[in-house]
Amino acid sequence: MPDGGPNPLSRAIGLLGDEWTLLLLRHALAGSTRYSDFNAQLPISNAVLTNRLDTMVCESLMERRVYQRNPVRSEYLLTVRGRSTWPLLVVIWAWERKWVPEHAYATPPMIHQVCGREMSPLYCCTACKEPVTAADLHTRWGPSGGWSRSVPEVTTRRRSDSRGGGKGPRFFYPDTMAVFGNRWSSAVVGAAFLGAHRFSDFQSLLGIPPSLLAERLASLCDRGILEQVEGEVRPAWKAYRLTGKGLGFFPVVAITVEWAQRWYTSPEGRVLDWTHAACGAPFIGTLACDRCRKPLTGSDIDLSTID
Repeated sequence: MPDGGPNPLSRAIGLLGDEWTLLLLRHALAGSTRYSDFNAQLPISNAVLTNRLDTMVCESLMERRVYQRNPVRSEYLLTVRGRSTWPLLVVIWAWERKWVPEHAYATPPMIHQVCGREMSPLYCCTACKEPVTAADLHTRWGPSGGWSRSVPEVTTRRRSDSRGGGKGPRFFYPDTMAVFGNRWSSAVVGAAFLGAHRFSDFQSLLGIPPSLLAERLASLCDRGILEQVEGEVRPAWKAYRLTGKGLGFFPVVAITVEWAQRWYTSPEGRVLDWTHAACGAPFIGTLACDRCRKPLTGSDIDLSTID
C-alpha cells in the first residue's frame, strides 16, 4: 500500500463492512464453492452476486477455478486470506446472540467440536491466555495510523431485502451492520473505544460534518451501542459512552484490526499497537472456548449453523 493514503484498516473495513461479502464468506467457509450454490442459498440478485464474487477474487479472498470447459463454468475457492476471516464471523455471531436476542430469526448455539459443548468464544491474550476487553489494553497509533486514514473510503453497505422465491431470510445481522457497514458509524465506535466522549471530540478527530455526526450518534444510541450521559465538567453538555452492548463489540473491532494488519501491510508500519496491561506483552488476540478454555481453530466450529 502506498505511503500517505488509506491505511490497512480503512481498506479492510471497506471490504468486510458489506453484508453480502460477509454472507458469501460464511457460506464459503461452510463449503459452498459454485455460483449456483450461492445463488440458491442467498436472496441476492445475479448482478450483485457477480459483483461481489469478482471483488472477492480481486481482493484475494477467493480464487476462481474453471471446472467445466463447454460451457465454461467456474467455482470460487477460498484462499488462505479468505479462510482467515472465520474468527470475525464467529465473534459477530457471539455478539448478536448475546446482545440482540429480539431478532425474529433464531441465532442458533455453536458447538465446540473439541469438547462437545455449547460455547461462546473468549477473546484472549495469546501471551498469558487471559480474556481481555478494550480497557485491558494500552493503545497507540502506529506509523500508518491516524483518524483521517482509517475511515474507510468505500461504502458498500447494502440493506437486506428479499427477492422472493420462497427462500428463508439469510441476511447478515442488522445490528452488526449498523456499526460495521457504515463508514462513519464504524469510525465513531472506534473513536469511542479510544476515549472520545463529547460531540466536539468526535467532530475534531474524524472531520465529520456536524449534521452527519448527529445522525450517526442518534442511530448508535437507538441501537443501544452508545448512550447519552451528562458531561463531567458541564452536565448540560451531553456526552456519549459505550454501553455494555457497545463494549461487547470490541472483539469484532480488534479482530478486524488484526486481520487488516496481517493482510494489508503498509511500508510505513502498523496501524495500531496494543500492549496488554496485565502481562505487559505486546497484545495479539486469540479465541478460546469459554467452556474448556482451549484455543479455537476454524475446523473446531461448524459455521453452517450461523444464519
